[in-house]
Amino acid sequence: MTEIVPHWIDGARHPGGSGRHGDVFQPATGAVARRVALADTADVNAAVASAVKAAPDWAESSLSTRARVLFAFRELVERHAGELAELITAEHGKVLSDAAGEVRRGLEVVEFACGIPHLLKGEHSEQVSRGVDAYSVRQPLGVAVGITPFNFPVMVPMWMFPVAIACGNTFVLKPSDRDPSPSVRLAELFAEAGLPPGVLNVVQGDADAVNALLDHPDVAGVSFVGSTPIARHVYSSGTAAGKRVQALGGAKNHMVVLPDLGPADLDDAADAAVSAGYGSAGERCMAISVVVAVGDVGDALVPVIAERTRALRTGPGTEPESQMGPLVTAQARDRVLSYVDAGVTEGATLVVDGRGYAPAGHESGFWAGPTLFDHVTPDMSIYTDEIFGPVLCVVRVPTFEAAVELVNANPYGNGTAIFTGDGLAAREYQRRVSVGMVGVNVPIPVPMAYYSFGGWKDSLFGDTHVHGAHGVHFYTRAKAITARWPRHRAGVDLGFPTHG
Repeated sequence: MTEIVPHWIDGARHPGGSGRHGDVFQPATGAVARRVALADTADVNAAVASAVKAAPDWAESSLSTRARVLFAFRELVERHAGELAELITAEHGKVLSDAAGEVRRGLEVVEFACGIPHLLKGEHSEQVSRGVDAYSVRQPLGVAVGITPFNFPVMVPMWMFPVAIACGNTFVLKPSDRDPSPSVRLAELFAEAGLPPGVLNVVQGDADAVNALLDHPDVAGVSFVGSTPIARHVYSSGTAAGKRVQALGGAKNHMVVLPDLGPADLDDAADAAVSAGYGSAGERCMAISVVVAVGDVGDALVPVIAERTRALRTGPGTEPESQMGPLVTAQARDRVLSYVDAGVTEGATLVVDGRGYAPAGHESGFWAGPTLFDHVTPDMSIYTDEIFGPVLCVVRVPTFEAAVELVNANPYGNGTAIFTGDGLAAREYQRRVSVGMVGVNVPIPVPMAYYSFGGWKDSLFGDTHVHGAHGVHFYTRAKAITARWPRHRAGVDLGFPTHG
């Protein structure tokens, strides 16, 4: 009998009542590994009702209690990190080393949230007026929702619910239906750590579940990570319903390479481009998808990138020698390969062709080999569109100024990098570029947990980024308090109050 991945509602596995299920594939073989329950409105209502019921007691829990539960959760995730990585590889397809790194980066946010007693400290000003003190506090929103993508089924949820729960909220997670098992395992571990029933719920599902959560009157805040069209929908629908929303969308990340690099540094830049372009089969919102070669550096750089690309070992994520795994679904593979066809038709130079690749014994898997294009122009679809696959494009520009203009003209503003030995050029680039996360000789500038993750332009809808201080602010509401304890009555005064 095929295993069914359930919901997690009110502290227990829940089969759901919709009767609808979706297939969960093993990407390396193309076989259906298990099925997942797809929620209907009644399932969503049950999860939110559980969160509503648990919210008052959890909001009143002490900061020390929350920190202790988070510390215990952190230890359990650490202990089960290998198991979680195997679940990721089985349902997403990424290689085990990449999956293990995902778990580690998620744990960093849990560790950040363990410091919640310090993070929620307010401000206090004594004697703002005679006998009057002023101070501020941050209080939880209530029920928060996270809608997360398939490409990081452990890390992205852990960008959200540990911070939200630490701040005193209850949480409903709607993970991707393509790799749903890790979310249920995380909920089980959190319950084992001592989290009360209802504080964390998991609703599996598709667009029906998303829309039911966006419409639900008891949901106060929504965090979303995914494609830009859906991010727009989530932001507009959620805010129209009066909810606080942060929605992170797509990306087209540029890596600018300046011609001042020597041979050794050029090798480093090529290694960085290949690592950032093809890691996780390019299914990363922070993947480098465009190398911007300035001046004549492309003549030396592209052959080195091509050599590295051809040498990559693509195969099942469970095999130790594999460096890159398959795409997550057949549809994702077909979409990527259609863009390779389009790039050839549009006139780009196909340096390394990833079409037609399949490792022996796994021909039915969702494979697309690493692909490299040179002489790509900004009007080509392989440049304008987010491909979300192992396709790396090289755009050549004559000058540093042209590189900055190219990056700033792109509608996305998630991440970017510059590779150079010129400190002044690097400083100028990081100041002028209209992108939310910038790396200097760092190809994937994902901030540490105590900073915040988020882009600009069409890569972010909302006012705050994820985790770090922005995460704490998103999941809380500020309250300013002015207090006076008079010794005697002041009498009636209809004038506007001033401080003096």
